[in-house]
Amino acid sequence: MRLTVVGCTGSFPGPDSAASCYLLEAEGFRLVVELGNGALGPLQKHIGLFDADAVCLSHLHADHCVDLYSYSIARMYSPAGPQPPIPVYGPAGTRERIGAIHGSEGDAYGLMSRFTFETLAVGSFSVGPFDVSTVHMNHPVETFGFRFSYGGRTIAYTGDTGETEAVAWLARDCDVFLCEAAFLDGPNLPPDLHLTSRQAAGYAAQAGVGELVLTHLQPWTAADKALAEASAVFDGKLATAVPGQVLNLAR
Repeated sequence: MRLTVVGCTGSFPGPDSAASCYLLEAEGFRLVVELGNGALGPLQKHIGLFDADAVCLSHLHADHCVDLYSYSIARMYSPAGPQPPIPVYGPAGTRERIGAIHGSEGDAYGLMSRFTFETLAVGSFSVGPFDVSTVHMNHPVETFGFRFSYGGRTIAYTGDTGETEAVAWLARDCDVFLCEAAFLDGPNLPPDLHLTSRQAAGYAAQAGVGELVLTHLQPWTAADKALAEASAVFDGKLATAVPGQVLNLAR
């Protein structure tokens, strides 16, 4: 199983990274996890424009999903003709949310026909070679965390979340924990929205993860400060996500 970080900033794209987007590959299957603002461009550095086999979206905030609309344009108006539909796994209302981006008339041009939509629920299912488990996170809109397993290895990904014990359940004994850490410690942080690096590290320690990768850092958040806060709590392998980063999880 191979994980490539395509984009990893939180809330909006930064000067050096698109918003959230990750590529999982195994057995030639390419699963795109999130398609946030600006992600479709750098995704093409790693796979061909029409080489994605499926898409998973944790929630419907723009920094995690909005480039699915751009992808619908590409798949509809390709010089080779409309591309075949691929499955998109997302929260209830994903089709309507993305279709409405085109204008007040909604999906009048049939752009969403380039996808089939599967509504996520808490539980387990398969996408290509991956076994996937989902759980609700603590965020203002319905948001799912994912566990992706293949060949005895597991990557856990939070999407966006505030504090909840569901994070520790999600991350239990995983090989790589890709955890949002939008905030640094400070006063008056909004509740039920995002984690601090310290909180992310606390869940990683509690869950016994092999490696913690902090992601969804906002563009003004210094990576060294995030790492310093996390390392005070978690003494395992630790990094911040950067675009182009590749983690190979051998079977």
